Amino acid sequence: MAGPTTARRGEKKSARSGPPSSGKAGNSGSGSGRGGKKPAKRGESGSAGGHSGLRVSFTVPSRRTLIITLAGAVLLAGFGAWALYGSTWLRTEAVKVSGTGVLTVGEVVRAAAVPMDTPLASVDKKAVADRVRAKLPRVKTVQVRRSWPHTVSLKVTERQPELIIQTGGKFVEVDAEGTRFATVAAAPKGVPLLEMAVRDSPGLRRFGADRLRRAAGTVVTALPKALHQDVRTVEVRSFDAITLKLTGGRTVVWGSDERSTAKVKVLAAALKAARDARHFDVSVPTAPAVSGS
Repeated sequence: MAGPTTARRGEKKSARSGPPSSGKAGNSGSGSGRGGKKPAKRGESGSAGGHSGLRVSFTVPSRRTLIITLAGAVLLAGFGAWALYGSTWLRTEAVKVSGTGVLTVGEVVRAAAVPMDTPLASVDKKAVADRVRAKLPRVKTVQVRRSWPHTVSLKVTERQPELIIQTGGKFVEVDAEGTRFATVAAAPKGVPLLEMAVRDSPGLRRFGADRLRRAAGTVVTALPKALHQDVRTVEVRSFDAITLKLTGGRTVVWGSDERSTAKVKVLAAALKAARDARHFDVSVPTAPAVSGS
Protein backbone atom coordinates (compact mmCIF):
# COMPACT_ATOMS: atom_id res chain seq x y z
CA MET A 1 0.00 0.00 0.00
CA ALA A 2 1.44 3.18 -1.05
CA GLY A 3 2.12 5.79 1.56
CA PRO A 4 0.33 9.05 1.60
CA THR A 5 1.68 11.44 -0.96
CA THR A 6 1.29 14.81 0.60
CA ALA A 7 2.92 17.73 -1.08
CA ARG A 8 3.25 21.28 -0.16
CA ARG A 9 1.69 23.84 -2.35
CA GLY A 10 5.05 25.18 -3.32
CA GLU A 11 6.36 21.75 -4.31
CA LYS A 12 3.39 21.01 -6.54
CA LYS A 13 3.82 24.31 -8.26
CA SER A 14 7.48 23.59 -8.78
CA ALA A 15 6.76 20.14 -10.24
CA ARG A 16 4.24 21.50 -12.67
CA SER A 17 6.40 24.35 -13.81
CA GLY A 18 9.45 22.15 -14.42
CA PRO A 19 13.02 23.12 -14.01
CA PRO A 20 13.73 26.78 -13.72
CA SER A 21 14.60 28.44 -16.93
CA SER A 22 17.76 30.38 -17.41
CA GLY A 23 17.99 34.11 -18.03
CA LYS A 24 15.96 36.93 -16.54
CA ALA A 25 13.03 34.73 -15.64
CA GLY A 26 15.17 32.54 -13.39
CA ASN A 27 16.67 35.57 -11.72
CA SER A 28 13.33 37.09 -10.99
CA GLY A 29 12.05 33.81 -9.53
CA SER A 30 14.98 33.42 -7.20
CA GLY A 31 14.75 37.01 -6.13
CA SER A 32 11.21 36.61 -4.90
CA GLY A 33 12.45 35.28 -1.60
CA ARG A 34 10.92 32.71 0.65
CA GLY A 35 7.22 32.51 1.13
CA GLY A 36 6.60 34.02 -2.32
CA LYS A 37 7.20 37.56 -1.19
CA LYS A 38 7.69 40.09 -3.95
CA PRO A 39 10.86 42.19 -3.98
CA ALA A 40 10.46 45.62 -2.49
CA LYS A 41 10.27 48.48 -4.95
CA ARG A 42 12.62 51.42 -4.75
CA GLY A 43 11.53 53.82 -2.08
CA GLU A 44 9.45 51.21 -0.20
CA SER A 45 10.33 49.98 3.25
CA GLY A 46 11.41 46.43 3.87
CA SER A 47 14.32 44.10 3.28
CA ALA A 48 15.00 45.51 -0.19
CA GLY A 49 16.90 48.41 1.37
CA GLY A 50 14.25 51.16 1.17
CA HIS A 51 13.97 53.78 3.88
CA SER A 52 11.40 53.26 6.54
CA GLY A 53 8.40 55.57 6.23
CA LEU A 54 8.38 58.78 8.31
CA ARG A 55 5.22 60.30 9.58
CA VAL A 56 5.18 64.01 10.45
CA SER A 57 2.47 65.11 12.76
CA PHE A 58 1.44 68.69 13.43
CA THR A 59 -0.13 69.75 16.64
CA VAL A 60 -2.66 72.52 16.26
CA PRO A 61 -2.46 74.93 19.19
CA SER A 62 -5.53 75.03 21.27
CA ARG A 63 -7.79 78.03 21.28
CA ARG A 64 -6.69 78.89 24.78
CA THR A 65 -3.02 78.89 23.76
CA LEU A 66 -3.73 81.17 20.81
CA ILE A 67 -5.60 83.63 22.99
CA ILE A 68 -2.81 83.72 25.56
CA THR A 69 -0.17 84.22 22.85
CA LEU A 70 -2.15 87.01 21.20
CA ALA A 71 -2.75 88.74 24.52
CA GLY A 72 0.97 88.58 25.30
CA ALA A 73 1.87 90.11 21.94
CA VAL A 74 -0.62 92.94 22.48
CA LEU A 75 0.73 93.63 25.95
CA LEU A 76 4.33 93.61 24.67
CA ALA A 77 3.48 96.01 21.84
CA GLY A 78 1.66 98.29 24.25
CA PHE A 79 4.60 98.31 26.63
CA GLY A 80 6.97 99.13 23.78
CA ALA A 81 4.81 102.04 22.63
CA TRP A 82 4.59 103.34 26.18
CA ALA A 83 8.37 103.05 26.63
CA LEU A 84 8.99 105.02 23.41
CA TYR A 85 6.37 107.73 23.76
CA GLY A 86 4.95 107.75 27.26
CA SER A 87 7.81 107.04 29.62
CA THR A 88 10.67 109.28 30.71
CA TRP A 89 13.26 106.68 29.75
CA LEU A 90 13.77 107.71 26.11
CA ARG A 91 13.37 111.49 26.09
CA THR A 92 15.41 114.03 24.10
CA GLU A 93 17.96 115.61 26.40
CA ALA A 94 20.92 116.67 24.19
CA VAL A 95 22.00 117.60 20.66
CA LYS A 96 25.42 116.55 19.41
CA VAL A 97 27.02 118.35 16.42
CA SER A 98 30.00 117.26 14.30
CA GLY A 99 31.61 118.37 11.03
CA THR A 100 31.63 122.14 11.63
CA GLY A 101 34.47 124.31 10.41
CA VAL A 102 33.48 127.95 10.11
CA LEU A 103 30.16 127.49 11.86
CA THR A 104 29.98 126.97 15.60
CA VAL A 105 28.19 124.17 17.39
CA GLY A 106 25.88 126.71 19.00
CA GLU A 107 24.81 128.11 15.63
CA VAL A 108 23.86 124.67 14.38
CA VAL A 109 22.02 123.74 17.58
CA ARG A 110 19.99 126.95 17.49
CA ALA A 111 19.14 126.48 13.82
CA ALA A 112 18.07 122.87 14.36
CA ALA A 113 15.65 123.83 17.13
CA VAL A 114 15.29 120.24 18.33
CA PRO A 115 12.46 120.06 20.90
CA MET A 116 13.84 119.01 24.27
CA ASP A 117 12.18 116.70 26.82
CA THR A 118 10.03 115.08 24.15
CA PRO A 119 10.05 111.43 23.03
CA LEU A 120 13.21 110.80 21.04
CA ALA A 121 11.20 108.58 18.69
CA SER A 122 8.95 111.51 17.75
CA VAL A 123 11.77 113.78 16.52
CA ASP A 124 11.11 114.69 12.88
CA LYS A 125 14.57 114.24 11.34
CA LYS A 126 13.63 115.76 7.98
CA ALA A 127 12.18 118.87 9.61
CA VAL A 128 15.35 119.31 11.66
CA ALA A 129 17.55 119.02 8.55
CA ASP A 130 15.35 121.46 6.61
CA ARG A 131 15.60 124.05 9.38
CA VAL A 132 19.39 123.81 9.51
CA ARG A 133 19.80 124.26 5.74
CA ALA A 134 17.28 127.10 5.60
CA LYS A 135 18.84 129.10 8.44
CA LEU A 136 22.47 128.31 7.64
CA PRO A 137 23.15 128.52 3.87
CA ARG A 138 26.76 127.55 4.55
CA VAL A 139 25.54 124.03 5.36
CA LYS A 140 25.53 121.91 2.21
CA THR A 141 24.25 118.69 3.79
CA VAL A 142 23.24 117.59 7.28
CA GLN A 143 22.60 114.08 8.54
CA VAL A 144 20.22 113.74 11.46
CA ARG A 145 20.00 110.56 13.50
CA ARG A 146 18.73 109.44 16.87
CA SER A 147 21.42 108.33 19.32
CA TRP A 148 19.56 106.32 21.91
CA PRO A 149 18.60 106.83 24.60
CA HIS A 150 18.63 110.65 24.85
CA THR A 151 20.58 112.38 22.01
CA VAL A 152 19.95 113.78 18.53
CA SER A 153 23.17 113.77 16.46
CA LEU A 154 23.79 116.21 13.61
CA LYS A 155 26.63 115.73 11.14
CA VAL A 156 27.04 118.76 8.88
CA THR A 157 29.04 119.33 5.70
CA GLU A 158 29.86 122.97 5.00
CA ARG A 159 30.09 124.53 1.58
CA GLN A 160 33.59 125.49 0.50
CA PRO A 161 34.29 128.81 -1.28
CA GLU A 162 35.66 128.37 -4.80
CA LEU A 163 35.09 131.98 -5.86
CA ILE A 164 34.34 135.30 -4.17
CA ILE A 165 32.36 138.29 -5.41
CA GLN A 166 33.39 141.65 -4.06
CA THR A 167 30.48 143.88 -3.14
CA GLY A 168 31.25 147.13 -1.38
CA GLY A 169 33.82 146.40 1.29
CA LYS A 170 32.76 142.77 1.78
CA PHE A 171 32.98 139.50 -0.09
CA VAL A 172 30.31 136.97 -1.04
CA GLU A 173 31.49 133.37 -1.03
CA VAL A 174 30.44 131.15 -3.96
CA ASP A 175 30.81 127.37 -4.03
CA ALA A 176 31.53 125.06 -6.97
CA GLU A 177 27.82 124.87 -7.81
CA GLY A 178 27.57 128.65 -8.15
CA THR A 179 25.67 129.02 -4.87
CA ARG A 180 26.24 132.22 -2.91
CA PHE A 181 26.17 131.13 0.69
CA ALA A 182 27.90 133.65 2.95
CA THR A 183 29.14 137.25 3.17
CA VAL A 184 32.45 137.79 4.93
CA ALA A 185 34.51 140.84 5.80
CA ALA A 186 37.83 139.46 4.55
CA ALA A 187 38.52 137.51 1.38
CA PRO A 188 39.46 133.86 2.02
CA LYS A 189 43.07 133.18 1.13
CA GLY A 190 43.72 131.55 -2.23
CA VAL A 191 40.16 131.98 -3.54
CA PRO A 192 39.91 133.70 -6.97
CA LEU A 193 37.79 136.80 -7.47
CA LEU A 194 34.75 136.36 -9.72
CA GLU A 195 33.93 139.27 -12.00
CA MET A 196 30.48 139.03 -13.57
CA ALA A 197 30.71 141.41 -16.56
CA VAL A 198 27.33 140.35 -17.90
CA ARG A 199 25.04 143.23 -17.06
CA ASP A 200 23.92 143.77 -20.65
CA SER A 201 24.99 140.40 -22.00
CA PRO A 202 22.53 138.26 -23.99
CA GLY A 203 23.99 135.30 -22.08
CA LEU A 204 22.63 136.69 -18.82
CA ARG A 205 19.11 136.84 -20.21
CA ARG A 206 19.42 133.39 -21.73
CA PHE A 207 21.20 131.43 -18.99
CA GLY A 208 20.73 133.50 -15.85
CA ALA A 209 23.29 134.56 -13.27
CA ASP A 210 23.12 131.27 -11.36
CA ARG A 211 24.04 129.23 -14.41
CA LEU A 212 26.91 131.57 -15.29
CA ARG A 213 28.30 131.39 -11.76
CA ARG A 214 28.06 127.60 -11.91
CA ALA A 215 30.03 127.63 -15.17
CA ALA A 216 32.79 129.65 -13.50
CA GLY A 217 32.80 127.21 -10.58
CA THR A 218 33.16 124.29 -12.97
CA VAL A 219 36.22 125.89 -14.56
CA VAL A 220 38.13 126.61 -11.32
CA THR A 221 37.40 123.20 -9.80
CA ALA A 222 38.77 121.53 -12.94
CA LEU A 223 42.17 123.20 -12.46
CA PRO A 224 44.96 121.24 -10.77
CA LYS A 225 46.28 122.67 -7.53
CA ALA A 226 49.48 124.07 -9.03
CA LEU A 227 47.51 126.02 -11.64
CA HIS A 228 44.63 126.93 -9.37
CA GLN A 229 46.89 128.83 -6.99
CA ASP A 230 48.01 131.07 -9.88
CA VAL A 231 44.45 132.18 -10.73
CA ARG A 232 43.62 135.62 -9.42
CA THR A 233 40.42 136.48 -11.28
CA VAL A 234 37.75 134.64 -13.26
CA GLU A 235 35.94 136.97 -15.62
CA VAL A 236 32.58 135.94 -17.07
CA ARG A 237 31.19 137.95 -19.97
CA SER A 238 28.82 135.31 -21.27
CA PHE A 239 28.33 131.55 -21.15
CA ASP A 240 31.07 130.94 -23.74
CA ALA A 241 33.35 133.85 -22.81
CA ILE A 242 35.15 132.95 -19.58
CA THR A 243 38.66 134.31 -19.06
CA LEU A 244 41.21 133.49 -16.37
CA LYS A 245 43.66 136.10 -15.17
CA LEU A 246 46.81 134.53 -13.73
CA THR A 247 49.77 135.84 -11.81
CA GLY A 248 52.45 137.63 -13.82
CA GLY A 249 49.92 139.41 -16.04
CA ARG A 250 49.02 136.24 -17.94
CA THR A 251 45.51 135.67 -19.32
CA VAL A 252 43.77 132.51 -20.51
CA VAL A 253 40.77 132.61 -22.82
CA TRP A 254 38.77 129.58 -21.68
CA GLY A 255 35.52 129.94 -23.59
CA SER A 256 32.66 127.92 -22.06
CA ASP A 257 32.95 125.43 -19.22
CA GLU A 258 32.57 122.54 -21.66
CA ARG A 259 35.54 120.18 -22.23
CA SER A 260 37.32 121.69 -19.23
CA THR A 261 39.38 118.53 -18.65
CA ALA A 262 40.83 118.70 -22.15
CA LYS A 263 41.48 122.41 -21.82
CA VAL A 264 43.41 121.87 -18.58
CA LYS A 265 45.79 119.45 -20.32
CA VAL A 266 46.32 121.79 -23.28
CA LEU A 267 46.93 124.79 -21.03
CA ALA A 268 49.43 122.92 -18.85
CA ALA A 269 51.41 121.92 -21.94
CA ALA A 270 51.29 125.47 -23.35
CA LEU A 271 52.46 127.03 -20.09
CA LYS A 272 55.37 124.65 -19.97
CA ALA A 273 56.34 125.08 -23.62
CA ALA A 274 55.98 128.89 -23.75
CA ARG A 275 57.13 130.13 -20.38
CA ASP A 276 57.45 133.73 -21.56
CA ALA A 277 54.01 133.90 -23.20
CA ARG A 278 51.35 136.16 -21.73
CA HIS A 279 48.20 135.21 -23.64
CA PHE A 280 46.79 131.72 -24.03
CA ASP A 281 43.64 130.67 -25.83
CA VAL A 282 42.30 127.16 -25.13
CA SER A 283 38.66 127.85 -26.00
CA VAL A 284 39.12 125.29 -28.80
CA PRO A 285 41.41 122.70 -27.19
CA THR A 286 42.25 121.07 -30.49
CA ALA A 287 43.61 124.39 -31.82
CA PRO A 288 45.18 126.34 -28.93
CA ALA A 289 46.90 129.69 -29.49
CA VAL A 290 49.76 131.35 -27.64
CA SER A 291 51.01 134.91 -28.03
CA GLY A 292 52.96 137.66 -26.30
CA SER A 293 56.17 135.71 -25.94
